[in-house]
Order: sequence, then structure tokens, then C-alpha cells
Amino acid sequence: MTTCHCFSILHQVGACSQWAGKKLWLHWYSQRVNYAQLLFPDFSLILIGYLICRYTALNRTVWAQVEPLVYYLFFPVLLFHSIAKSPLDLGAASSLIAAGLTLAVSGIAMAYALPHLPWFKQHIDTRQHAASAQIAFRFNSYIGLAIADRLVGAPGLLLLAVLMGVCIPLFNVGAVWPMARHGQRGFVRELVRNPLIIGTVAGLAANLLGFKIPVWADPTVSRIGAASLALGLMAAGAGLQFGSLARSRTLTVSLLSIRHFILPLVAYGLSLLFGLSPVQTIVLLAFSALPTSPSSYVLATRMGYDGAYVAGLVTLSTLLGLVSLPFALGLVR
Repeated sequence: MTTCHCFSILHQVGACSQWAGKKLWLHWYSQRVNYAQLLFPDFSLILIGYLICRYTALNRTVWAQVEPLVYYLFFPVLLFHSIAKSPLDLGAASSLIAAGLTLAVSGIAMAYALPHLPWFKQHIDTRQHAASAQIAFRFNSYIGLAIADRLVGAPGLLLLAVLMGVCIPLFNVGAVWPMARHGQRGFVRELVRNPLIIGTVAGLAANLLGFKIPVWADPTVSRIGAASLALGLMAAGAGLQFGSLARSRTLTVSLLSIRHFILPLVAYGLSLLFGLSPVQTIVLLAFSALPTSPSSYVLATRMGYDGAYVAGLVTLSTLLGLVSLPFALGLVR
């Protein structure tokens, strides 16, 4: 089945009668998704990294060498591969794209606004905020793809691929900007040199130009991407220091509340505002409640910020996904 044909089917679903839409909702809602099972691999890798770093000879000296490998090679390859291989039919999903971009801008704006709010600004360290603002809006794409596939199958994967293609560049710019600004580094210079931005832009260019990774090379590239996720999560575990979370409780609660509670509510409102189809609504709600990206830790560390604090946020976000995903998808009851 071609991409255009898939999106044609989605368009027809969106135009179905009210009775058919309700039937689709009932069919979807009757499916039982084991969120704990989906999130356990990520959390277990963080725990493994934490234990290895503290109770074996593979201590911080070793992991300090792993982090640049993940940041400069593995994560950019993962981003390039994920975006380049995802079919982007921008016209067929224009309403979902508009809702997704609005959701992305909302998350970034709320995260950026925290240090400027009257009460919050006296309880938030600006340097900690610069490193961790990304937690509020970035997402774990692997968990997202797994959930989309479990909920609505191939149509959901296509729609989530579109959201990833248009939102990842915005999220990466949003993640780099406060750190570059606070560190008094040239923003444009940091963007041009940032390997995550390079991987994202290269993936989009390859996708739009119709470039396909050769069949013989695809397994190698896929394995590098898989390694980036595992090593990134283990590196986050190795860098964990839970004491740093206690020192920044206001910031911790604020960022995780945006990521796991406020954004799902915004997503539901946007699904009504843009008149999304049932399938598009499911995908947008799931997208809004995903745990944050494990690459947040590596990015903060490589830019000279408190990686231990960000690693703690990644861990908590992974656990909160067990609550936020059922919460977001339950809004359609």
C-alpha cells in the first residue's frame, strides 16, 4: 500500500459518519495497552547504567568516553535514519501537522516562560533551567512508535512519522537555544555545529529529495540507531545524582507537569480546534504524553551543563509515562 493511499484512507476515516467514528473509538479503547511493558526497557537500561557505574570497574571515567560517542555519532545517525525513512505527505495530514506544531510551540513557550513568572523566578536557577527546559517538550521517539503501532497500526505509524519529521527540528532548536544563550555562545554557531541539528536537517533534506538508504546499508544504520538508544539511556543512568533533583524541586515539578499533564490537555483542545479525525486525535494525544528524550542528558552534558540533574528528570519522566499516557488517551472518554 502506498503512502498516498494510506493517507487517503485516513482522510476517509475523518469524514465518516458520527456513528462510524464512535465505533472506531470503541474498537480502539477496547484494546489493552501495557504501558509498563512498553516503558520497562528504557527504565531498566537507566537502572543498569546506574548500577554498573557505581558498583563495577566501569565507573565515570569509562562513561565520560561513551557520552561523546553517542552525542557526535550514534544520536545523529539515529535522527537521520528515523526522518529519512519516514514518508512525509504534508498535504494529506495538514490539520495534524498544524496541531502538532502548535502543541510543540506551546510546550517550548511554557518551558521558556518559567524563570520569568513572578513566583517561580525566585525559586529557579537559570542555569539549571537552561539545561533542563528541553525536558518539558522533547519526546522518546522509540516509545512513541511502539505505542502508535499498538494503538492504530500502520496508519498511526505514518501519522507519527509526519509529526516527528516536522517537530524534531523545532524541538532540537528549542533545546539548544537556552543553553547557547545562557552560556553566551553564538546561537547560530551552536546550531550549525550541533550534531543533533545536523542529523535532523540532513534527514529532512534526504526525505524531501527522495533519497533512500541503500538496502545493503540499512541494517548497519539501524543497528547504530538502536545502539544510540541503549547507550544513551545507560549513560543517563551512569550520570544520575538524585540529590540534584531535591535542590531544584520547583523546576522539577514545573517541567514534568508541563510534559505529562498540561501538554495532554493542550493536545486534546487542539484536536477539537483543528477537527482531527479519531485516528489523528489518538496519535496527537499519545505524542503529547510521551516520556522525554533520553538524548536530553547527553546534550546537556556535552554543552557543559548539569547532566546529573537532567538524567534524573529523564528517569522520572520515563516513570511518569505510566500515568500520563493512560491519562491523555482517557481524555476521549
